[in-house]
Amino acid sequence: MLTTQARLVRHPRAPWTGPELSIAAACIVNDRGAGLCRFEVVGAVESIVVPAACAPVAADGLWQHTCFELFVGRRGAAAYREFNFSPSGEWASYAFTDYRAAAASPAVPTPVIRVEGAGGRLSLTALLGPASWPEPGAGVLEVGLAAVLETATGPLGYYALAHPAERPDFHDRRAFTLTLGPELPAT
Repeated sequence: MLTTQARLVRHPRAPWTGPELSIAAACIVNDRGAGLCRFEVVGAVESIVVPAACAPVAADGLWQHTCFELFVGRRGAAAYREFNFSPSGEWASYAFTDYRAAAASPAVPTPVIRVEGAGGRLSLTALLGPASWPEPGAGVLEVGLAAVLETATGPLGYYALAHPAERPDFHDRRAFTLTLGPELPAT
């Protein structure tokens, strides 16, 4: 089993009028290649706009509202994948051959998304099947975890493991600071 976890930080130069929040994130891959990503927001979560629950379907533009994101690629390779998970149950999967160079996205099974909220906490857990990850092979996986938070009163908040650029950019490989490795098992 491969596990990595960290705290997300808000982009220091992006405007934000929301409350101070703490976001912990973790990514776990088991011996069969299934993965789980968990995000937990702690603080005045009642100020966060949470999209209404709906059918678990693929949808674009989720980053325009509260959502949680996973980026993953092999160390030394330009290609990577992006996953968006909305508290609504909607999700998205994208493939890239290089920085923001879209590729045909492989078919992936619908992730199982569970959302819980109570007592100053909002958590989202997404379970991904083995086919969701980059092709098995030698090498370490580099992981970026991020969150976009929306409030009713101001601009979006952008949280990530690191913010190496002047503007929020979750696709910047310098923000893929967690590792899983040495490799995922073949499926």
